[in-house]
Amino acid sequence: MKKLFLIRHAKSSWDSHAQSDIERPLNNRGEQNALMMSKILMKENILPELLLSSPALRALSTAKIFAGQFGIDQETIVIEKSIYEAGIRELSIIVDGIDDRYDSVFLFGHNPGLSAFTNLIGDKFIPEMPTCAIAGLEFNINRWSKVARGAGRLFLFDYPKKHSK
Repeated sequence: MKKLFLIRHAKSSWDSHAQSDIERPLNNRGEQNALMMSKILMKENILPELLLSSPALRALSTAKIFAGQFGIDQETIVIEKSIYEAGIRELSIIVDGIDDRYDSVFLFGHNPGLSAFTNLIGDKFIPEMPTCAIAGLEFNINRWSKVARGAGRLFLFDYPKKHSK
């Protein structure tokens, strides 16, 4: 059994137009949302064995907040350059290459790729993933290379606005 959690980066700052897209940091709300969503997973005893992240600052910062909540050394986050601007094909290649010893993987990335990939490999349609959304998919497989169209059971789709007061 393999579980893949596709996590869109938290809300980022647009304060400085001088920054390139890859250098945009999280804003305060993004930091708070990432902490809240990581706590929700922790409460549900959903723990990662591997964290993969886009090199974009907003995605990597989101991954670091999650790692901190789970007591995972931030240095163990695997930065995968191809997640940045990845579409379905690139995400399929990344997942196919995950070491089979890992059964629970968190992948931090971007739209529109994450939403499209979730809808490709999942058994239910989700709308476009808002910032800091988490799509949890479960696969009845023992090798990541067996992830295929519609093979995953979408058992979790959560995002910060579901928890706003």
